[in-house]
Amino acid sequence: MAIRPSGYGENTLANPTTLTTPSDGGVVLVSIDFGEPDYAESLHELRQLVISAKMQVRATLEGKRSIPDAKLFIGSGKADELKQILEASETNLVAFNHDLSPSQQRNLERFLQAKVLDRTGLILDIFAQRAQSHEGKLQIELAQLEHLSTRLVRGWTHLERQKGGIGVRGGPGETQLELDRRMLRVRVKQLREKLDKLKSQRGMQRRARKRSNLMTVSLVGYTNAGKSTLFNRLTQSGVYAADQLFATLDTTSRKMYLGEDYHSGGGSVVISDTVGFIKHLPTTLIEAFGATLEEAAQADLLLHVVDVASTNRDAQIAQVNFVLEEIGASKVPQILVLNQIDKLDMSAGLIRDEYGNISKVSISAVSGAGIDLLKLALTEHQQLLRRRSTEESAYV
Repeated sequence: MAIRPSGYGENTLANPTTLTTPSDGGVVLVSIDFGEPDYAESLHELRQLVISAKMQVRATLEGKRSIPDAKLFIGSGKADELKQILEASETNLVAFNHDLSPSQQRNLERFLQAKVLDRTGLILDIFAQRAQSHEGKLQIELAQLEHLSTRLVRGWTHLERQKGGIGVRGGPGETQLELDRRMLRVRVKQLREKLDKLKSQRGMQRRARKRSNLMTVSLVGYTNAGKSTLFNRLTQSGVYAADQLFATLDTTSRKMYLGEDYHSGGGSVVISDTVGFIKHLPTTLIEAFGATLEEAAQADLLLHVVDVASTNRDAQIAQVNFVLEEIGASKVPQILVLNQIDKLDMSAGLIRDEYGNISKVSISAVSGAGIDLLKLALTEHQQLLRRRSTEESAYV
């Protein structure tokens, strides 16, 4: 008999950012191949996510299906097999490499008597662990509550506890579920108001930078592509960087000095390090991080950092561009930064487009190779912006 996990079927609204992973850190992975071309890469990414969540993989259950099972997602046969694996490994947590419907998650937890996390829930857990700033914590709480809003009925046994009404005996009053839904709506409204206020403050800061003629640059890219390492290299900062998914979440901005000659693109620029992207990044996270991601949408230039050593880099580039489209940043000028050339023994270099502007730079943020070429690209872009600003002023 599988051990019943702590917190199973309990009210989680009191502290929505509490991690849902069990204390022993063991987990069984479930990944079903529906014929998608990137299945192997997706499973590898799931293992990286689990490691990032500080959990240990006890076993992996794989299978093939044409479509998900409506009730248990993996079908009754695989569900039986999964239950046996949980009992044999003495594990009470399952992480799916897929998004589950509320009913599928509820049915699986009842059948397995174990905690079930889908891919979105796993990512939310990691974000809850990593958020450091006040704004980041608010964003995570909002995303968790949005995700929880469709799962309030899961495993609850106290829904008719309250009674009320007119008369001697009274009738059924407001149920616990209705109370929790109302509490959730109130809290979501409060969080949105706080984030809107912070968004307004960010807007004032951006306008102040514009008045100072400071070029704003945002680092974007797939998670673990080396953005934070590059940010530290360019700005001499000490932002946390590690070889794991979503090592940093909170947007950090620093000034970078490009030289003394103002007319040749010198002076200072403001560089911002943003949250990394990933395939199937939960919509709730994109919405919750809207104020943060707006830094990218309002930037003068995007440095799209790519792990050139990744075998799936083309798909990762496409995924990042998809998210940039979602947040309204697709039209911001972009330079592709091919990072980690040291892993492939590549040489630093740059490529210009048909207009003579630098469009790609090959670098190593770890060794510093090619950083001078990247600084040249920033200097040239700043010079271009100033020339356009002068021409617009003359025209007016």
